[in-house]
Amino acid sequence: MRTPHHIATHYRSNPYEELAALDDGPLEEFLHEPKDKDDEDEWSPPNHRRNGRRRRGRFAGLSLGMKAVVGIVALAACLTLADRWALLYAERRAADALKDRLDLAAAPEVEISGFPFVTQLADEHLDSVKVTVPDVAADRVSLAQVSATAKDVRLDADGPTAVRGASVPELDGDVLLSFADLNRELGASQVTFTGEGHDRIRARGTLPVAGHDLRLRAEARIQREGDRGIATHIGGMRLDIGDLATYRPGTAASEGLHLTSDAAARLTRETRKAKALLSVPAVVRRLGVPDSAVREALRDDSKLAELTGSARFARQAMGLNLIDLALAHPQLLKLLGFDPTLLDALPRLTRPVLADQLSLGFELPKPPSGELRLRDVRVEKDGIRVRLEGSGLSIGQTSSG
Repeated sequence: MRTPHHIATHYRSNPYEELAALDDGPLEEFLHEPKDKDDEDEWSPPNHRRNGRRRRGRFAGLSLGMKAVVGIVALAACLTLADRWALLYAERRAADALKDRLDLAAAPEVEISGFPFVTQLADEHLDSVKVTVPDVAADRVSLAQVSATAKDVRLDADGPTAVRGASVPELDGDVLLSFADLNRELGASQVTFTGEGHDRIRARGTLPVAGHDLRLRAEARIQREGDRGIATHIGGMRLDIGDLATYRPGTAASEGLHLTSDAAARLTRETRKAKALLSVPAVVRRLGVPDSAVREALRDDSKLAELTGSARFARQAMGLNLIDLALAHPQLLKLLGFDPTLLDALPRLTRPVLADQLSLGFELPKPPSGELRLRDVRVEKDGIRVRLEGSGLSIGQTSSG
């Protein structure tokens, strides 16, 4: 019997342990790496300067002369700004003062010329001052704009902020009386004004009379009156009562109340009215129709049509002043189509009354010192333009006044 062999038992090693044995332990050394105090640098803030040098100033490269120029320009800009601020302040103060002293509805626009302003103020002398005032009341109308330029103005002041008054040796002005304002302010009569040439104005519109809107036509001539006044001479006034009659104020033969050509022509077709007219002896005498012809016309309609249809009769009928007949024969005028209340109101519309309603005249105020006078008056497209001039004027308190 064979003796059994001894079989040795081999231990199977772990491959990961073998790999770990070959390692010198860098992780351990990394975790427990000794620190060398001598080799460690001390912490210091970062240096952001380029190349370790300080940046040079923006004007460091400029020459001394150029720096002086820049400084002068900057100083001049500051002085100019201060001068303009002082100018705006002075213009505003002057506008408020003029508004209060002249009792204006709105502050005017003041423009002081010349540069620099501060030196003018210190010298108490202004080269030129322009004042524009809107909507100035002048009698019955308003002036759309008054613009005046004063030259060589002398100030009376104790200092730059204590101006008591001013002397104006010379002044040129411009005044506009706008047609738009006239149409609005005289609009109670619903009249529109338009220019006709350099000195004439045409008025067209309606005028309410005794409950009737009568069509108004008139012409006005504008002219200077003295040194400070504007006058309007009204002519060609007429009021149209539809197509029935025309009223012209006055006592001349062509004035008064007269039938229109259409109304006179209708008498041929309106037999009743024609017979009523011929039945009044006073009318017959004014028409100049023979009594025999009148009697035949009243008896025979064909004779009546022949008489009233003639051109001579139409002219004679249009020549009758119906105002004269209204008092003696009111029923006749009522039959012809007239309202008695209107006939009663028309005679009161005399030429002066109508002219006053259409008057555009005004007068410049008399200044407390010096002279203010009109130089030229002209009718333009947008209104009446008046140019004026003044001398020796003063505003406020002056040493001479």
